[in-house]
Amino acid sequence: MNILEYENYQEKVKHTDPDFPYITYLCSIPLDFPQVPLHWHDEMEFIYIKKGSGIVTVDFTQHVVDAGTIVLIIPGQLHSIEQLAGCSMEYENIIFHPSILISKTADACNTDFLLPLLGGQLAVPTLYKPGEVHYSEVATCIDANDEIRKTFPKGYQLFLKGQLFLLFSVLIEKCSDTAREQKDNKSLEKLKRILKYIENNYMHKITIADAAAEVGLSQSHFMKYFKNTMGTSFIDYLNEYRLTMASRLLLSSDSSILAISEEVGYDNLSYFNRTFKRRYGTTPSAYRKRTTT
Repeated sequence: MNILEYENYQEKVKHTDPDFPYITYLCSIPLDFPQVPLHWHDEMEFIYIKKGSGIVTVDFTQHVVDAGTIVLIIPGQLHSIEQLAGCSMEYENIIFHPSILISKTADACNTDFLLPLLGGQLAVPTLYKPGEVHYSEVATCIDANDEIRKTFPKGYQLFLKGQLFLLFSVLIEKCSDTAREQKDNKSLEKLKRILKYIENNYMHKITIADAAAEVGLSQSHFMKYFKNTMGTSFIDYLNEYRLTMASRLLLSSDSSILAISEEVGYDNLSYFNRTFKRRYGTTPSAYRKRTTT
């Protein structure tokens, strides 16, 4: 189960339309899980902070966010969510595929605005905070979509799409500028390939040689590149990712501890238990009981 599959699985409103990929769900850090590891996907995402404070990192820029803040994630951007020391945070995730806004035939909406935004030629702010100019216009569109999803009346898809068009018209008219050239874009794309490789294969045995081959680097060059870019070793990151997935599965499934350890890539239950306890300060079974009672 990769990050996005898990997030889709966690949708609290059990109403999905395969022909209209727009989902929302509520999460709490650290009550639901301690963090969302660095990842990326092809969908667009809004992270809407409802209560408390936390940390959202987008393309290696760390943001401390509070209640009311809205974070916009453009497809392909690296992002993570984690706990701010001593704080908890409740937030809403809104994830949708940009295909619901882009027509199959060329028009000005596509060529002049949406495609440049998705392609990085047009930039809009990442954060929208209460009290800032245009915040209320952005929040009103999202709130309206949340409200209609309480009842899903006939034609609700038209309403959702209309509010999204209105939202992006505000951003593009009032908040956008020409995107600055990304620094070392090749290096960023290489890292994205590595992270996607981990996301898709963490449940299997992965060696440094496997990951290095994925991006065409020698093992020594790969280890140095990953440590310099991520600030941690590849093995430590992989273990942290696996443990995060395990903590989520402990709360979202009734599978045995053994089955979960195997599902996240550990072939030795004793080692999994020791590693999990070292990370979370408690055993997997105690973690499940403590957070579900």
